[in-house]
Amino acid sequence: MFHLPEDFLHFMREVYGTEAANAWFQCLPSLLEEYAQRWQLTLLSPFENLSLHYVAPAICADGTPVILKTSAFSDEFEHGLAALRIFNGRGIARLLECDEEKKVMVLERLQPGTMLESLVPEQDVQATSILAGIMRQLWRPVPREHTFPTVEQLGQDLTQLRASYAGGYGPFPPRLVDEAMDLFATLSASAPQTMLLHGDLHHYNILRSGDTWLAIDPKGVVGDPGYEVAASLFNPLPRILLVPDLEQMLARRVAQLSEELGMERARIRGWGLAQSVRNAWSMMSHNQLSMNPQGVLRCAEILSRLTV
Repeated sequence: MFHLPEDFLHFMREVYGTEAANAWFQCLPSLLEEYAQRWQLTLLSPFENLSLHYVAPAICADGTPVILKTSAFSDEFEHGLAALRIFNGRGIARLLECDEEKKVMVLERLQPGTMLESLVPEQDVQATSILAGIMRQLWRPVPREHTFPTVEQLGQDLTQLRASYAGGYGPFPPRLVDEAMDLFATLSASAPQTMLLHGDLHHYNILRSGDTWLAIDPKGVVGDPGYEVAASLFNPLPRILLVPDLEQMLARRVAQLSEELGMERARIRGWGLAQSVRNAWSMMSHNQLSMNPQGVLRCAEILSRLTV
């Protein structure tokens, strides 16, 4: 059995509890062996930077390099799988095999697989343009029947923030939380259109594939496309926090994304602030403190001051 990265073990135990995570770790070797045989794969050691899924490179019987991905927790796997089927390789890595019940899939392996974050900050204008181009390729009309979470539902997380602190704000700046809650409601209500989105599109989920760039790891979310743009304003963490003039960079990103996507600057700025606060809360509520929620809140604070 391959060695599992210590950071992955620790992270899964933090998020899902030691007992549940350990039970899954015990079942994982037999699961991997079963699907390696079923799909005639030679599995290689898992990637080091794992979070909520086990992800490892593999080789097909004909020599084709692929990716195997599996997880036993949450409904993200189901939604991501449904999104992959709809996106169908347009702007994103292709789905090759899947077992929805056991939550195992095989994906196209993007090579050389360089992450878009490698362009930041030196080539940030190019990186931002790549992000915008992939967004335009991915967004699709919402299926008539679906189980994807909506942006409005995700915004309810901020209500949970207030409830968890007995109606207060805990370590969060009250002004930012109140503004984020208001923005989730008003921006969703005023959305010019509703689309199927990637749901987590940022610099670590876009990889080089030959001479182009493609997305990976969709969550599948339905809502205002402006919501999609927001993650590009507080990523790539933690590298973005080292930029000497972060306010200038974020202002330029807002202006560039507005021009390339034909979207109002105020909408982009607003979604950036709202999603920054929500993501910081998500990190804290799931004990993901190593992901630097305070850094995300720093981006939210800058966006709150930004004049567009």
